[in-house]
Amino acid sequence: MTDDKFLLLKMHNFSHGLSDDVVLEIAEECELLRLSSGDYLHRVNQPFDSIFLVIHGRVKQTLIDIQGNVLLQQYQTTGGQIGALAAALAEPSPLEVVAEDPTTILRLNYQKALELANKYSRFQQNVLREISNTVRNVLMKERHQKKHKLVAIFHQSSATRALTRKLIQRLQALGEDVAILSDDPNWQAMDNAPYYCLIKDGDYVSEQDARQQINRWSDSRRVLIDMSSANDPIKLASVVEFSETVFWCVTPDNWQASVSRLEAIENKASGWREKINLVWLLDDGSQWAPLAPALRQLVKQDFKMSFDEPQKHQSRELLNGFERIVHLLRGIKIGIALGGGAARGMAHLGVLKVLEQNGIIIDMIAGTSAGAMTGICYASGMEVDYNVKQFIHDLTPSWLFRHLPSGDHWYLLYKYRLGHFDPMLRKYLKNSCLEQLPIPVNTITVDLISGKAIVREAGDSAHAITESINLPVLSSPINRDGKALVDGGLINNVPADILVSKGCNFVIAVSVTEQIEQTFAKNTPDTPTGKMKKASILQTIMRTSLVQNVNMNSVGVQPADFVIAPDVKAFDITEFSRADEMAAIGEQAMCESIPQIKQLLAKIDPNLFDENDDVCE
Repeated sequence: MTDDKFLLLKMHNFSHGLSDDVVLEIAEECELLRLSSGDYLHRVNQPFDSIFLVIHGRVKQTLIDIQGNVLLQQYQTTGGQIGALAAALAEPSPLEVVAEDPTTILRLNYQKALELANKYSRFQQNVLREISNTVRNVLMKERHQKKHKLVAIFHQSSATRALTRKLIQRLQALGEDVAILSDDPNWQAMDNAPYYCLIKDGDYVSEQDARQQINRWSDSRRVLIDMSSANDPIKLASVVEFSETVFWCVTPDNWQASVSRLEAIENKASGWREKINLVWLLDDGSQWAPLAPALRQLVKQDFKMSFDEPQKHQSRELLNGFERIVHLLRGIKIGIALGGGAARGMAHLGVLKVLEQNGIIIDMIAGTSAGAMTGICYASGMEVDYNVKQFIHDLTPSWLFRHLPSGDHWYLLYKYRLGHFDPMLRKYLKNSCLEQLPIPVNTITVDLISGKAIVREAGDSAHAITESINLPVLSSPINRDGKALVDGGLINNVPADILVSKGCNFVIAVSVTEQIEQTFAKNTPDTPTGKMKKASILQTIMRTSLVQNVNMNSVGVQPADFVIAPDVKAFDITEFSRADEMAAIGEQAMCESIPQIKQLLAKIDPNLFDENDDVCE
């Protein structure tokens, strides 16, 4: 039992930098607890007398006031600790702690922990560091994401095995020490990447042998476990339980076999899906992943990637899918919020183009109205320049409308009233759903029945756009699924807050209605009353929409880390025919902002983002 506790304690941050003899001494003072889902670790209003070290698994901490109201809920996962602060108070604690998943805990009496901390200064430093992390993450609501050291990568077939090697190379380039345990019979040694074969004498090594090997490697080394997912589900479940992050890799022609295996794994603990990520390798020329609802419901999120060069008019978003996986491992998630503003939203495309050129890969998009339209088209994998060209082609008024007074406005009304936007978008998006696209997208629309904002993250891509751009009065509400849906700018025009709620820890917000021209119906603030022009109903509707967008900018944008506002006020909000000019302004505005964004990102991860490296002149 002592050997078991020793190996488990070696995996925890409390043992960082300690000799094996010291770890063994501490382990002998610990009690090993193995909790099932739903087991209580601590009940409310009971005092803490111990520190609990989470070796692997997940527990939920709930802070409850004297009236029984829940004040705060927080999860502790692998490497976390519970009770160090509460035990010091020696008072009844308002904290309830329950295991969410099968969880392994080492319990260390608080008084004994104090003795050991006084005896070993490095152990004392480790305890104080973990208490500090608890304060930062729980009380200060720190957005920094934890970098998981033990990562499992399961492969449905050999087609995805190259991902592991590429990850090792990329992580090494970022300064990481990486070790690998693999059952790949064709594994070839890699420089500076220690390797351990999981197969001995034709069978898998024991879990204890694997743990011993992991513990032989240094405290700071990241460990990847590379295995076939065709194994016995019991063996797979033990690896999932042991790991902090899991990547389950499939291709469009073999994903069906993974459904039953993931179901068997999650029958043991449904909460494990919170650490399982699906990886689609789309090297068959597919632009989008299969819909696969039976598989998606068994994972937390999915990544789409390819090792092949993009086809004509396609962007590099599938190639960038690999870097999104690296982002997850490095503890960063970059989101971009694209605001509404009708044709002025074409500036978003220039912003996105420059970010990509500078190696700032977006992990998630949230868009309102024009931001939803440009965001989804970009997320679908359409090349930016092609995107701009097609918007001009599809939304330039015909000869008749070009020769009418306010023809751009009437043309837009015509497109809305005849329902032309849906078939226009389907030429490019087909019948794709948001969850199939290379980049996760959230769109904002408003339900007039409930009076609330609706956030779309799944479902028909074209519908997500037409709902979010559905300007009141120009078009009737879209009635769908018990909702009456109109333009999302009514409530949240720049939805940076949605991205923060989805786990993004660096958010860029783009507003194309930050500035508004001081003219309406040829009237300016200096126009005398007697010379003021009367606005048409259509002009009034369009101006009202713009003014509303301007005044709703501040609602969702507040949590953004960086806000950019391309100056497109000189363009009418119906001038889609000038999309290229607005995209160019978006490019210029983002080029000017790249140094600041790189500096901010470098503070989060200086190895991943070089603040001195940009392609803008």
